[in-house]
Amino acid sequence: MIRRSASSEVPTPARGACAEAGASAQPHVPVLLDEVLNTLATEGGLAVDGTFGAGGYTRALLTRDPALQVVAIDRDPGAIAAGRPLVAEFQGRLRLLPGRFGALDTLLAEADAPQVDRVVLDIGVSSMQLDVPERGFSFRNDGPLDMRMGADGPSAADLVNEADEAALADILYHYGEERRSRAVARAIHEARRRGRIETTAQLAELVAGVVRVEPGSHIHPATRTFQGLRIAVNDELGELVRALHAAERVLRPGGRLAVVTFHSLEDRIVKQFFAARSGRAAQSSRHLPGAPARTVSSFDLLTKGPLLPGEAEIARNPRARSAKLRAAQRTESDVPEPLTALTALASLPDAARGGHRR
Repeated sequence: MIRRSASSEVPTPARGACAEAGASAQPHVPVLLDEVLNTLATEGGLAVDGTFGAGGYTRALLTRDPALQVVAIDRDPGAIAAGRPLVAEFQGRLRLLPGRFGALDTLLAEADAPQVDRVVLDIGVSSMQLDVPERGFSFRNDGPLDMRMGADGPSAADLVNEADEAALADILYHYGEERRSRAVARAIHEARRRGRIETTAQLAELVAGVVRVEPGSHIHPATRTFQGLRIAVNDELGELVRALHAAERVLRPGGRLAVVTFHSLEDRIVKQFFAARSGRAAQSSRHLPGAPARTVSSFDLLTKGPLLPGEAEIARNPRARSAKLRAAQRTESDVPEPLTALTALASLPDAARGGHRR
């Protein structure tokens, strides 16, 4: 699988994608695959691929360890349908579960697999979603302004055409890291008075009229706007927070959790979660002001800092360039209370309580 971006880095659409401008459709390649496999170090048992996508990690796990069973989860009906040949190929060692990875503990319980040995999460949108114009994730080709990873809920077009101007500005600034968020929101608000904005090309052209990029930059002016809308439509950061806590609940002592992120918003959440759960967040921080001074260590870190792709992998797959892998091992400790303060990292600031709006 593959997913994406960062504020000070080159912004990208998500799960392993590079900046869309100038990028062509390319096969779905799992990012940091060797690092993920080595970190998980499977020896039989049950592994969960919480973000199945095209099945890159799942196939590699099943191939590397003939004694391993895998349960794979995806909210995208297309991914589940495309994965059925893989189920047949591995003859009873793979089960596919439709649903959101933030509810992986519930899904596993319903599948009679309440505890597992390994969990891998690859965060964001997949390449095959980006590369299909009808999904509406990309501005490379015109398509309906959809962006939904699943088949339910409001689309990006609904958000663009119905959210008030201030809410749009918040989404673009905090989720898209778009410095011109107010101007873009204002332009959208004015444009929709003349008619609904229904396609990716309409929105990309509108944003390009407001946002200017550095001379020589390969980043399309609409990259950050599309990122912000996509994250909001799919509640991606909220799903990540829920998935981390769910993985903590289902992992056996000694079980391992590996998380691949592609932009700073995702990585910050994973970093803070592991810091708090490994006892390294002894003091309250500006990111987790409500975290307790001392926490139960439910995880031991396996990576002191993030593992990054090497030059060779980036050359083979430019979409890997912003990827980061963090991993930890479950301890014998009971599951602590959820880190409610972590939810703040996934949410828009509340202006009524002093949040920062742009």
